[in-house]
Amino acid sequence: MNGLKQIKAVAPETGLARSAYDEIRRAILSGDLKEGSLTSVRALSEALGMSRTPVREALVELANDRLVAFERNRGVRICETQRHDIEEIFEMRLLLEVPAARAAAESMSSSDVQDLEDTLSGMKNQLSDENEFMRFDWGFHRKLLEVSGNERIVAAVEGLRDQIRTRGISTVGRSRQLDAIVTEHQAIFDAVRLGDGQAAAAAMDAHLSTTRALLLTQEDLPTNETDSKGKS
Repeated sequence: MNGLKQIKAVAPETGLARSAYDEIRRAILSGDLKEGSLTSVRALSEALGMSRTPVREALVELANDRLVAFERNRGVRICETQRHDIEEIFEMRLLLEVPAARAAAESMSSSDVQDLEDTLSGMKNQLSDENEFMRFDWGFHRKLLEVSGNERIVAAVEGLRDQIRTRGISTVGRSRQLDAIVTEHQAIFDAVRLGDGQAAAAAMDAHLSTTRALLLTQEDLPTNETDSKGKS
């Protein structure tokens, strides 16, 4: 039951199913619960300090997010990423985020543009901290999506990003560095600031397509070669 010691008990006054969902999701995203590992409703309920019912409800939601999978007579498996997962996730992100970037460039207010610039500045200021950098990275993408006013799109993209983050899949330190990611986001921002929807869409397409291609290349590398690149 690797990672269970890192799971925190939740306060009883909060919504138990939601609290269980948030804490289990955090444990998966942080790597406390490793991809491919097997756990159980019972073990998780004991770690969280709550009954099995809210934990089971949380796991059903996490299964819908494709972060865990129930295995009959075995327990709950933390999902692993396959090559086709990366392909499908980025196909969906391209379908959602490219038109969102175009729409944002054509409709963002000056205050929205300032907020977007602030998140980009946050990325530039966190080049030594990947976790904080990625928090600002999501803030940048989220801001572009929020302009649509469609919270389902925002939630859908966040879920797709989680499915990549959950498995610790990243190009950082392997096939590109954080400053290269900043450069890609700078191109998106510059187009948005100019109100150029076509250029913003093209820059977002290039950014996501580059990320997809690099991740797929990494998936094809032997494990030891990928690890050595991560340490270089």
